[in-house]
Amino acid sequence: MKHEDFDMNSVQAYCDAFGFDLRHPLVAVVDSRDSSMDSFPASYTARWGLYAIFLKQTKGCTINYGRTRYDYDDQSMVFLGPGQVTSVEFDEAMADVERPGFRGILFHPDLLFRTSLSRKIRQYTFFGYQSNEALHLSADERVNIEDCFERITRELLHPVDNFSKGLIVSNIELLLDYSMRYYSRQFIVREAVNAGVMARFDELLHDYLDSPAACAEGIPNVKYFAGRMSLSPNYFGDLVKRESGMTAQDYIQYQLLDRAKNLLISQGGNVSQTAYSLGFQYPQHFIRFFKRKTGQTPKEFFNAN
Repeated sequence: MKHEDFDMNSVQAYCDAFGFDLRHPLVAVVDSRDSSMDSFPASYTARWGLYAIFLKQTKGCTINYGRTRYDYDDQSMVFLGPGQVTSVEFDEAMADVERPGFRGILFHPDLLFRTSLSRKIRQYTFFGYQSNEALHLSADERVNIEDCFERITRELLHPVDNFSKGLIVSNIELLLDYSMRYYSRQFIVREAVNAGVMARFDELLHDYLDSPAACAEGIPNVKYFAGRMSLSPNYFGDLVKRESGMTAQDYIQYQLLDRAKNLLISQGGNVSQTAYSLGFQYPQHFIRFFKRKTGQTPKEFFNAN
């Protein structure tokens, strides 16, 4: 199986790689029915400099993000953002039957210049999710998503005028807002799974603080725990926020502070020993952290208790 590599730094690069017509240099709506699937290598890696949204049937297609494998038969949405690297493998046994169908919207960050979406784009954290965190749509939800695709397609077919960019970007924003709503629904219906993730997070966090890891590796961070649970930091952070009401970083710091208070009491107010035990490189950093969170220095807290 020949493997190919692509740098998707422009909409033109994607269209050239997979045989799609380009109507606008900064945005495109693509449909697998408009390209010969012979244009798609059986295996490829793509490095993304674009935003890309794919509405797809995943049957016969395996997507890998790093070491995370994703393989199931369903209709779903996958969101890619600048800086991501993905690899795709098609099931060769289906090559003569049917490759998975998809529709996609690709847009370059430059499209967002001087638009309201440029200020909001970072709110759509699902652009940093992994493929196994894809959005699964109900039939009704899919109707709304497909309507957004159609609206953007019609704008790209319309002669360019002073309203074109604003209408295209507004419909992309509408699509992203629908996606955020549907992800919210997906978090709710997976409450049992999410509760299990939170329980595992608590277990890993306490194990980290109880072991020599903190002293050796430093203060625990969100990326570490997300990786231990095979989740992207963005998805993990959104899940923790929904379940606890705190950001994942704030949750870690809350537990860190609680542990710090107990250590100060048990170690007779030894600030340096407490700081190093929790992974702070310098006691001064720990003192600033503690005072910022409690309004007291560690010594003041110890003396008051």
